[in-house]
Amino acid sequence: MEFEAVIGLEVHAELLTESKIFCSCTTEFGGEPNTHCCPVCLGLPGTLPVLNKKAVEYAIRAGLALNCNIARFSKMDRKNYFYPDLPKAYQISQYDLPLCRDGYVEIETENGVKKIGIIRVHLEEDAGKLIHDEGAGSSLVDYNRTGVPLIEIVSYPDMRTPEEARLYLAKLKSILEYTEVSDCKMQEGSLRVDTNISVRPVGSSAFGTKVELKNLNSFRAVYRALEYEFKRQAEAIKNGEEITQETRRWDENKGITVSMRSKEEAHDYRYFPEPDIVPIVVDDEWIEDIRRNIPELPQQKRERFINDLGLPPYDAGVITSDKALSDFFERCVELYDNPKTISNWVMGEILRAMKDSDIEASNLPVKPEQLVMLQELVDDGTISISIAKRVFDIMFKTGENPDDIVRKEGLAQISDEGALREIVIKTIKNNPKSVEDFLGGKEKAMGFLIGQVMKETKGKANPQMINEIMKEELSKISKN
Repeated sequence: MEFEAVIGLEVHAELLTESKIFCSCTTEFGGEPNTHCCPVCLGLPGTLPVLNKKAVEYAIRAGLALNCNIARFSKMDRKNYFYPDLPKAYQISQYDLPLCRDGYVEIETENGVKKIGIIRVHLEEDAGKLIHDEGAGSSLVDYNRTGVPLIEIVSYPDMRTPEEARLYLAKLKSILEYTEVSDCKMQEGSLRVDTNISVRPVGSSAFGTKVELKNLNSFRAVYRALEYEFKRQAEAIKNGEEITQETRRWDENKGITVSMRSKEEAHDYRYFPEPDIVPIVVDDEWIEDIRRNIPELPQQKRERFINDLGLPPYDAGVITSDKALSDFFERCVELYDNPKTISNWVMGEILRAMKDSDIEASNLPVKPEQLVMLQELVDDGTISISIAKRVFDIMFKTGENPDDIVRKEGLAQISDEGALREIVIKTIKNNPKSVEDFLGGKEKAMGFLIGQVMKETKGKANPQMINEIMKEELSKISKN
């Protein structure tokens, strides 16, 4: 029997407001523990929360970008549960009247475009952070994050594979970055993902028992956890075992999911309307004003790159999938009017270096000005493209300017005809078999000889001059 996964995602994104959702405390990441919080954050008796209008605006902006309907009347609710990182023992969230409903995003799968539905986008406050000290056998609590505004984006269970979940998450992240409502820094907890997954026989329309996977903090973790959980559930069903509705966590080191607790239902939280905050009433004029000011979205930018800059659709899709990367690209193109050359750098060396170093585009150590300077060194013949790639690697590690690196490392291209001819003649003399092959009609043999010259000069020879000199010298031998 073949099985398929039924996957839905719940994504929490911290909003980029300067102050928290119910008080004026800063939302700045980091800081000494418990220095970014106040009695309102902690819900101490006698305090009253005041809803941050900017947080509402950002939630609406995200909802519009995700094709949602915006509620004209909404409210906040208390979600009751006890947990050490939430000192009030309840979270102010939204229950039955969320701010945004019924949206969707489109992902491009190998089988074409697929629409993933969004059930709701609602506002809520973040909780604090527990720091477990296993050596001391104790846990500490940092409340700096408490009260940072969040939106929770809940999808329909429209995804059938871990890859579709990854594509959906990537699209969602890029939309939130482009709309500038969240920086989506997963390493800082600005974007957190929970998933629900069940398994059913292919062709069945009935849902299986779903399992929740909590607090996945990278795309890789989401993909691997879903892949593991799909296999685990399918195997259990084949063996006649019952799937338990529960919450599990992903153990990155062991590559397995581990049971945490049974899954709570909505009634377990005893939701009721937050009595200290008046309902949220949004008029059409405000919504339209927010809609007019939504920045260019990834799909729009992709089309512009294709139509105005002449980029291949694949290049445009990759570059615009990340706002910081597309900003970097655009700045380079402003300085150097050859988009395809810049795209080649971005698609090649930059993405490779980012992957090797596990660095996000927002933290690129190379500035657009430096990349353009590097390309100009290639254009004016100072260095070859192969040397330029070596210089780029050094730039990426050190942040130094390319001209400084070329000077310090002695990487300037050799364009002295006399010196190059001498090396060519020496190479021909040392490789008689390749010369014989070339004279016998094997054109590829000349490529080998040129490669030997490049090796001798450590890649610094001017490739065009080497090519011409090599042809001349081989021609002389041929005539003899």
